Amino acid sequence: MRKAGLAGDAYILSDDRVFPIYGQRVKAALEGAGFTVDSLVIPSGEPSKSLAVATRIYDFLVLHRAERSHAIVALGGGVVGDLAGFVAATFLRGMPLVHVPTSLVAMVDSSIGGKTAVNHPEGKNLIGAFYQPRLVLADVEALASLPRRELTSGWAEVIKHGLIRDADYFHSLEQNAGKLAKLDREATTEAIRRSAAIKAAVVGEDEKETTGLRTLLNYGHTIAHGLETATGYGQMLHGEAVAVGMMGAAAIAEKLGLLGSKAVERQRALLKELGLPVSAPGADPDAILRAIELDKKVQGKAVRWVLLNRIGGATVRKDVPPDLVRSVVEGLANPAKD
Repeated sequence: MRKAGLAGDAYILSDDRVFPIYGQRVKAALEGAGFTVDSLVIPSGEPSKSLAVATRIYDFLVLHRAERSHAIVALGGGVVGDLAGFVAATFLRGMPLVHVPTSLVAMVDSSIGGKTAVNHPEGKNLIGAFYQPRLVLADVEALASLPRRELTSGWAEVIKHGLIRDADYFHSLEQNAGKLAKLDREATTEAIRRSAAIKAAVVGEDEKETTGLRTLLNYGHTIAHGLETATGYGQMLHGEAVAVGMMGAAAIAEKLGLLGSKAVERQRALLKELGLPVSAPGADPDAILRAIELDKKVQGKAVRWVLLNRIGGATVRKDVPPDLVRSVVEGLANPAKD
């Protein structure tokens, strides 16, 4: 943080799962570097991504007389990062933001690219801003403290990056799936490094989704966000919903003649090998479809679908027939077999 030009006060924002593990170490490190440190701990989980919790953080910053030059340190996973980023973007019209991601999905995806948001009851991430962090510091050893389900969830975004952008990378994930599942240090570090580099490269070319390139990062997310909204935030982890969403998108692409069945099966096999779901039995298709209509990727009332035309290549389509979408979503909610 010193090398990034930051000094003075730092406010650690974390949750009640991560802070007990790393909070005091981070606080001591910052104080050792000359920072004055205060911290606020919020409840863990997706329900904390709300305007109510953001307001609580604003009150905390007001109480501590936060200044525009002071830094907010987001210590935790994607929820903490999104929420802290939203607060950093909006309090005093912008404070320096530092991400210290402790989950896999945060390391490879949510901490990179400057998307910040809170949820609205009618849709995920509807209230937010583009706001770039000054620094992202990911320590791969932090993954060892994650619950297995949360770790597994993160592999969805890693796989997604290979599917949309880099066939060789996807192949390397297939080759090393066994090592990744066991958190082999060398294989995991390399997978995270390459995944983060793909995300950063895409964002660098299209920071605010104006050219359409960054939209490709939403592969699987249209159905995923609908699924998260329909099932109630927190019932499915984000990566689990993305995995199911990618299978839905692959089914749409196959039925449109864009993607071959072999590619669909490679995607399915890798998701399953890393422990991710490929369907959502019992989900309400109507609720998912209603949420999709409110998605941020809707443009001119037409849903923009990110679809694969090959492994390593994706495109955006706005001409997907609603009947096809309904058929695929119903198939995900009522799978014959996985």
